[in-house]
Amino acid sequence: MSSDRENNTMELSSEEDEVVDDFMDFLMIAVMHDHINASSSRRPQRTCPFRGDDYIFGLLNGHPETMMNVMRMDAQTFILLKDTLLHNGFMDTEHMHISVEESLGIFLYTFAQNDRHRIMADRFQHSTETICRHIKIVMRALCKLSSSVIKPRNLEDIPGKILNDRRFFPWFKDYVGAIDGTLVDAWVPASRQHTFRGRKATVSQNVLAACNFDMLFTFINSGWEGSAHDNAILVDSITRADLQFPHPPNGKYYLFDAGFTNMPGFLAPFRSQRYHLQEFRGHRYAGPKELFNHRHSSLRNVIERTFGVLKKRFPILRSMPNYKSTRQGPLVIACCVVHNWIRLHAVMDPLFMEADNEMAAEAEADGLPGDQPDYVDMSQHGLTSQSNVRDAIATAMWQNHVHHGH
Repeated sequence: MSSDRENNTMELSSEEDEVVDDFMDFLMIAVMHDHINASSSRRPQRTCPFRGDDYIFGLLNGHPETMMNVMRMDAQTFILLKDTLLHNGFMDTEHMHISVEESLGIFLYTFAQNDRHRIMADRFQHSTETICRHIKIVMRALCKLSSSVIKPRNLEDIPGKILNDRRFFPWFKDYVGAIDGTLVDAWVPASRQHTFRGRKATVSQNVLAACNFDMLFTFINSGWEGSAHDNAILVDSITRADLQFPHPPNGKYYLFDAGFTNMPGFLAPFRSQRYHLQEFRGHRYAGPKELFNHRHSSLRNVIERTFGVLKKRFPILRSMPNYKSTRQGPLVIACCVVHNWIRLHAVMDPLFMEADNEMAAEAEADGLPGDQPDYVDMSQHGLTSQSNVRDAIATAMWQNHVHHGH
């Protein structure tokens, strides 16, 4: 009897040991699992010792060419822009936990290099949320600066490049700027893409801009669907008081292409005539309308060069990330503010120098051409009056051309 009891006790003890062993194995596995997961979740992701402020400091104090290649702006112009945004109270410093220099650097780097936020997060050692937030802060600050940077200078003065060029003076002495539209890449949901498909069948927004002969933007109307016609955006621009379009003084005018309506304050070329510059190479003028169109095109071409410099500096305008559509229009304005800021404050900017040299080479090759208000008057009387202005300029220009044997 006692033997059976001892056997039963031994069997129970063995079973209890197995249960304890199984429990200990389970407990060990659970502890290891928690330890591994805890280590993974608590391990910091941004561990590079060379952080965002260090990177900006290195750029500002390093080789000038590196700063230009990365930020598309020299260090002195960068610092002046930063100080201006800060001293005018345009930067929302209450919602920033990084320096103003780094915030501006994040914006410029993103738009100049067209890098996505996850790449920027690694470069500047911040979360993507921080990158996104500071891009918005800088965008809003630049848009606040726009009213003092994107504006006409003196509309009464004759630009020196017209006054000193016999191709344009005195014929275009009343010119105050050029107007045109350009397509900027856009990101919109699939349900809305059909209205944003422009003439090139890509999803884009149509931006209307005016500039002067110095390649400075004087007006921007952004955010329109790519399918919108330039003339419709112009009418909206000059009739809406809130947009504050800089109307030319009485008797002066902007130049634009034949896609717009020739009317007081706005001078278009003759239709059904040669117009684009490449069409005149190696050809003599057939009459005063062709001569007028060539000179008109040579002068109006400054808006195309200005758009070209803008898009070279900010490739993001050719490949927009999936920002909200309400943010994409202001982002274009912010880029135009930086464009003007550099033109006004950077003496040796390579992109502007390249455009200036191209314009000078074109003028030299052209040589003697032919050898090679709030109320907009769109009444019939107004349209006829502006056509008469254009005819008079073309006739006088042609007579001078013939008289001098050119």
